Amino acid sequence: MPLTKENYTKRLVDDEIDELLKIFGAISIEGPKYCGKTWTASNHANSSVLLTKSDNPNSDYQKALINRDLIYTNDYPELIDEWQSIEQIWDDVRTKCDEDGKSGKFILTGSSVPVRPDKIFHSGAGRICKLNMYTMSLYESGDSEGLVSLSDLFKNKNIAVNLKNKPSIQKYADLIIRGGWPASLKYDSKNYYRLPESYIEDVLDHDINYDGVSRDKEKMRMLLRSLARNETTLVTNEKLISDIEDYTTEEQYQITRNTVADYLNVLNNIHLLQNQLPFSEKIRSSVRVGKAVKRHFVDPSLACSVLGLKQEQLINDLELFGFMFESLVVRDLRIYIEYLGGHIYHFHDNNTGDEVDAIVELSDGNYGAIEVKLGVGKIDEAVNSLIKFSKSCDVKPKFMCVISGMIDYAYKRPDGIYVVPITALKP
Repeated sequence: MPLTKENYTKRLVDDEIDELLKIFGAISIEGPKYCGKTWTASNHANSSVLLTKSDNPNSDYQKALINRDLIYTNDYPELIDEWQSIEQIWDDVRTKCDEDGKSGKFILTGSSVPVRPDKIFHSGAGRICKLNMYTMSLYESGDSEGLVSLSDLFKNKNIAVNLKNKPSIQKYADLIIRGGWPASLKYDSKNYYRLPESYIEDVLDHDINYDGVSRDKEKMRMLLRSLARNETTLVTNEKLISDIEDYTTEEQYQITRNTVADYLNVLNNIHLLQNQLPFSEKIRSSVRVGKAVKRHFVDPSLACSVLGLKQEQLINDLELFGFMFESLVVRDLRIYIEYLGGHIYHFHDNNTGDEVDAIVELSDGNYGAIEVKLGVGKIDEAVNSLIKFSKSCDVKPKFMCVISGMIDYAYKRPDGIYVVPITALKP
């Protein structure tokens, strides 16, 4: 029987895991620590081994170092957690999938890339399917009522629904600070900050040296603070260096472009950052289209933790609150659009500076343009931006939408643009 956990909260990714196990010999679930990878994977497995590094001679890790055959149970699907601790596991799994061609044999999970990818000799293409997993969306955590489907927006359906509960500004601050960490759902709101805070310290104490290279903890902390200050904005490596310089003394400031590039690579490899790539197709002039990525923390709670933000600080700085709210929305949109088989982007016009916060695109090329506004007073401004964007496109967006916070109803305007509270949305 699968190792189903008592009181397990179903995740959107569960459906995709079920489907992929029918198709591929193995799947590899990748994502940040504490997002629920192991918990979710175990609900689809009949056996499991844990390869977290350990000195215990009876640990699965030490057994695998002696002879990797000792950890394979042949009770499929078998979960191999933190497989990247021993890179050769990847090739073993690929070979075992080739032996009989059967599907659904292994589930691999990991919170970082392999330290020595040169130890992996085969890509796993056609045998091992990679699947991204994130923290919980508001719909998964029960904080979105799910009255409006993103897929219905692509179908241009008419919507007119009222929320049962209108979140307060204080509630949104709590949702951002808590984040989508499954373990945090049981915390009292006054303790929401504790898991993200622990996460950041664990990253600084251990994960930044995951590949055996010693890195400066305080320099990494400075970079994290700069990234948090620039959350949801376009920021180059040079801008990050300049920002660090502005917030530190001359004695503290000793960081180069190469150092920033290396540290950013580390943060990407441990799934702490999630880049929002630029949308550049279907626009009249490719010269105008920006190529820079938006760098996001994988969950807005981490940006708040780095800056030491609690509910009161967010509410007293509404501009910063708006950036963190956008980060929350982008997190959810990423989860929803990937569930539908698509991807999320952003748009920036180099000539005019015009931007669209989020472009969600399906695999068939249909896409939607979305602006994010915390308050209702900015909705008309967002609508005008979307209309201007649409006029510049050769292929028009399938839908346009303003996602807001401080409204308790979702509707379609006479001009066809949707207005939807984030606590009403689902895939």
